[in-house]
Amino acid sequence: MEKIRLRACALIIENGAILLVEFNNDNGDGVHYNLPAGGLEPGETLIEAVKREAKEEACVEIEVGPVAFVYEYQPTKSNYIYGDTHSVGVTFECKLKTGSNPQLPESPDPQQIGVKWLPISELYSIQLYPEINQDIIDYYNGRNYRNYVEEHEIQESKSLH
Repeated sequence: MEKIRLRACALIIENGAILLVEFNNDNGDGVHYNLPAGGLEPGETLIEAVKREAKEEACVEIEVGPVAFVYEYQPTKSNYIYGDTHSVGVTFECKLKTGSNPQLPESPDPQQIGVKWLPISELYSIQLYPEINQDIIDYYNGRNYRNYVEEHEIQESKSLH
């Protein structure tokens, strides 16, 4: 029986900027960004997990809204680029509670180096994992967007460019 890892992610957009968590790349060549996100702990719901992760990674209290995206990584279909664990990430549209100021936690993950607001207009210029930059832009602009995306589709569209 294959194990599937469930992840909960927070999409927080205010004043045309998106809240991202900044990490050093494992190989030391620059940085990448993630939405505040992480895996579910035993007994936890997706909503509880996304609230906990936003607090742990960006020190914010959030109100959780509707699901914006579902992202699926299936290792065999994606040449195992992100390891061999099948994972599904559910991204919720979230709002900061009044008085919440995003900041680096006191004891962040070893690779985490920042928490920052990035203008949506600059989303193209960064390395975001998973690479749903365009989906977020379309979502933000109210255009039709993919609310479900598979990693191998991202890889296929990259190889066409």
